[in-house]
Amino acid sequence: MAPLRQEADPGAAGLDAQALDRLDRHFAGQVDEGRLPGFLVAVARGGRVAHLTAHGLRDVAAGLPVTADTLWRIYSMTKPVTSVAALTLVEEGRLSLDDPVRRYIPGFAEPRVYVEGPADDAVTRPASGPILVRHLMTHTAGLTFGFYHTHPVDALYRAAGLESSVRPGADLAETVDLYAGLPLQFEPGTQWNYSVASNVLGRLVEVVSGQPLDAFLAERIFGPLGMTDTGFHVTDEQADRLAELYGETDDGGIEPVPGLPLRGRPRLLSGSGGLVSSAYDVHRFAELLRRRGELDGVRLLDPATVDLMTRNHLPGDADLRAFGSRPAHDRPGNDGVGFGLGVSVVIDPSRTEAPSGLGTYGWSGVATTTFWVDPGRDLTVQFMTQVRPKSSHTVHPDLKRLVNAALTD
Repeated sequence: MAPLRQEADPGAAGLDAQALDRLDRHFAGQVDEGRLPGFLVAVARGGRVAHLTAHGLRDVAAGLPVTADTLWRIYSMTKPVTSVAALTLVEEGRLSLDDPVRRYIPGFAEPRVYVEGPADDAVTRPASGPILVRHLMTHTAGLTFGFYHTHPVDALYRAAGLESSVRPGADLAETVDLYAGLPLQFEPGTQWNYSVASNVLGRLVEVVSGQPLDAFLAERIFGPLGMTDTGFHVTDEQADRLAELYGETDDGGIEPVPGLPLRGRPRLLSGSGGLVSSAYDVHRFAELLRRRGELDGVRLLDPATVDLMTRNHLPGDADLRAFGSRPAHDRPGNDGVGFGLGVSVVIDPSRTEAPSGLGTYGWSGVATTTFWVDPGRDLTVQFMTQVRPKSSHTVHPDLKRLVNAALTD
C-alpha cells in the first residue's frame, strides 16, 4: 500500500493556487451542508500530482477522516479496467473486437430483439446480426439495466431478478446466461445504451483466459502496476480504511446505505462495477492510459491500442445524446461526448455541459467517484467520495469547471 502524495508545486505545473483553493472550498462547503461526508480530489500534470486534498469524513458515525489511503467503492470505474483486460487479450491474438460473443458464450447464439408490446407479452424477432465484442465495449450491444424503467426490456430484466444487474446468489457465468436469455432492446450496433455489457465482457475475459476475473486482473494489471489496494474485496488489514457508503435523502442530505459486499471474495466478480480502490491506484491506472499503455517501465498495451480505446467509436462520430437510447440518455451531460472502448470521449468541447478539452476521456462510478485524462493538457484528475445520488448531482460538472478555471496553460 502506498498513499497518493503531492509531488509538484501547482504554479510550476500550470495550475493557479487560488483557483484550486476555490475548488477545495466549494466541496468543503458541500461537506459542511451535509451533502457529502468527505472527499478526496487530486489533479496531476505530466504525471506529477500538483494538488491533493482530503477533507471531511470517510465514516461519519465513527468520526473517521478521509485520508490519502482511504479505500473507495469505484463501481462503474471498473468498466475501463475490464476493457483494458480484454484489450490485452486482443493484442495477444486470443480475441478480436469483431469476434461474435456467441463464440465464447453460447447463450448468445441466437439473440432476439424486442419489437413491440408490454413486458409480459413482448413481441420479439431474431437479431439480424450477432453481438460482437466491440458492441460490448461500446455499450451498443442492445443490452440494458433493469433500473432504467424506460423500456419494456428493462422490465424483463427486473422480472428476471436483475434490477441491480445481478440476481442474488448467482455468479458471473450464471448472471451472463440470464442476460443472454432476455431480448435485446435494439439491433446490435444501432444505438448506445449504457448497460450490463461490461459484465458480459468480464465473463468473456474469464472464458478466453481460463482464469477467474479477479485472478486475471491481479496478474495482468494490478500486480504489474503496483495497484495493491485494488480488488473485488478488502482484506482484514485494509478494512479499517474503507469508506462508508451513503445515499442521498429526499432533502439533499445523506444516510448510510448498503454497499458492495466487500468482506470476503464475492461470488459474482462484476466487470461492470465490483472493484474497490485507492486514490494512488486510480492515479496509476489513469497514468497508464495517459502514457499510452506504459508506466514506470511496465508496458501493458501498445500505444496504438490505447489510442483505439480512447477515440470515439459511435457511428458518424455521433455523441451519446444523439446515438443514445432515449429517454434514458437524452440529457445535457451527453452533448459533445462520444464513447470509446470502455470510456467516454469528448468529441466537441463547444457542446459539453462543462469545460473539457478535445479528446478528454474517462468514466465515473455511481457513488460519485470519477476520473478523467485530458491528453492535450497532460492532465489527470480524480474525485473520490461515497454518495449514491437520488437526483442529478452537480459534483462532476462543478469539478470540471473548477479544474478548468485553475489551468494557466
